Amino acid sequence: MTPLLHKKLLPIAAACLILSSCGQTDAQNEQATSNQNAIPTVETTTPRGSNESGQVSDPLDSSVTTDQNANSGNSSDPSGQTAGADQNAENAATEMAEPQLMYHINKAYNVVPNDESIEKKVVLLTFDDGPKEKEMIDGLIDTLDKHQAKAIFFVNGYRVKAHPELLQLIKERGQIIGNHSWDHIDLKKESAANMRKQIEDVQKIVKDTTGEAPRFFRPPFGSGNETTHQIADDNDLVYMTWSNGSLDWDSKNKNKPDAVIANVLEQLHAGSNILMHELPWTVEALDELLTQLEQKGYGFVDPRSIGPAPVEAEAGGTK
Repeated sequence: MTPLLHKKLLPIAAACLILSSCGQTDAQNEQATSNQNAIPTVETTTPRGSNESGQVSDPLDSSVTTDQNANSGNSSDPSGQTAGADQNAENAATEMAEPQLMYHINKAYNVVPNDESIEKKVVLLTFDDGPKEKEMIDGLIDTLDKHQAKAIFFVNGYRVKAHPELLQLIKERGQIIGNHSWDHIDLKKESAANMRKQIEDVQKIVKDTTGEAPRFFRPPFGSGNETTHQIADDNDLVYMTWSNGSLDWDSKNKNKPDAVIANVLEQLHAGSNILMHELPWTVEALDELLTQLEQKGYGFVDPRSIGPAPVEAEAGGTK
């Protein structure tokens, strides 16, 4: 090749190389775009603190791919969607199913197993005089969730009327609602008609708000009589006061969570029906209290497993 021809061909070769490189880059970009559209990463929010009743505490973000979603029945495959929906429905039904009635409340207001095969070393957790404040309710239920425990929140009608959303919060987070009369007055001093109104008006407002009437009744101050018991029976309510008082309501224990814990532990026994309240120092005390109860071998009875006394127990005088 002559030098002159070589010089003329050099620019042409360089141009061809540049064009070839540009074509390769476009193809790579097209392939990358195709890959990005093939399997996207999906951001989803899963509940943290979910338990068997479906309550949720704070949400926790997590990332899953469509492959993981496919395993859960959330793929684009219609059959996978059907399988996932069926599984979710089955799980929901299991979560919402109430446990078998295994316990009753005796005359001393202790929680008693219905037969000898059922665990006796349990306590019942209860909180009176609400619903008051969202922060306290969430604080109590966060701790209950942590220990996989259920409690009865005994509410007053006038508080529910003022803040129905707080009652709904208790319900949505999977805890149990009890009847504590409308005005928190001494029912024993009231006429039978007013006593009935105090109790039944709470049954109505709770059912209207949550779709479910309470199954448990506790008279304010633990003060009642035969009429109070009869009205509770008429409304299919399990009547109780308590058998272990935290004394968190006492001014001498204000802002003293350690005192609340000590009071409960001093009275601790199998079947303890523990009275507490929606109070800031009780919220602060609850985690340590439940931890110590667990360390002592106590379980937390699910209130939904408490029902009327069996006939044989009633005949034996343990109702």
